[in-house]
Amino acid sequence: MITALAVVIAIIALLLGLVWWGQEKLVFFPQFARAGDAAGLRRLDYSAADGQRLFSYVIGDSGTARGVLLCFHGNAELASYESEWAKQLAARTGYTVVLAEYRGYAGLGGKPSYAATRLDADAAYAAIRTQLEADPSRIAFFGYSLGSAIATELALRHEPRALLLQAPFTSAREMAPHVVSPVLAPAFGLISRVHFDTRAAVSSIAAPVSVVHGTKDGVIAVKMGREVFAAARNKGELLIVDDADHNDLAGLGGSAYWSWVERALR
Repeated sequence: MITALAVVIAIIALLLGLVWWGQEKLVFFPQFARAGDAAGLRRLDYSAADGQRLFSYVIGDSGTARGVLLCFHGNAELASYESEWAKQLAARTGYTVVLAEYRGYAGLGGKPSYAATRLDADAAYAAIRTQLEADPSRIAFFGYSLGSAIATELALRHEPRALLLQAPFTSAREMAPHVVSPVLAPAFGLISRVHFDTRAAVSSIAAPVSVVHGTKDGVIAVKMGREVFAAARNKGELLIVDDADHNDLAGLGGSAYWSWVERALR
């Protein structure tokens, strides 16, 4: 019996070790750029504080825009995937939209990690300030899925005009049961290098926080989006889109979705 228990403990310890070693592979799923993905898009090149080369795509005329919306995409996407959405948003709101890319994605060097997302987000913000000459009071942040956590953490370091979160999760710890074995999930907080806690962060952000989520989201439960909004210090607007899944909020939300965006940026 003691031997069997020792074997079980050893197996759990091994699995925890594997999760610790390869946890970035559970969080980040870098995609490769496809031919034509970025056709016609203006590219903004810059470097992170550690020297990693990065870029964002810029949609809209920053010289005449009402403001700049800095956007962070999900873990299995590319910035270029959001170009049509960004064009619609720019046309409807008068904002310049900046689609930030992460290291390790779209052919960029480096490996994505929790620590690297901070460097990458700070670099994108700095590029907007210096190269686009945007005033901080006119810069808003948008984050989708994993990007919602990245945008929120950036808002702790640089206060935005507004923070828009699409399908956000509450924390990495509470997402753990969905990405690792439920048996290992309770120990995830002890071994994790990924410390996103959006629910806690929004409670101290002065900017208005607006959230949109779908009732049939099978990746991040709508309950998490509601909890993030409820925790916000400065509540913007909560939009719940009936029957929307993780990837079709704009499509199914239609005019209600775009009105939510416009009011959040107003």
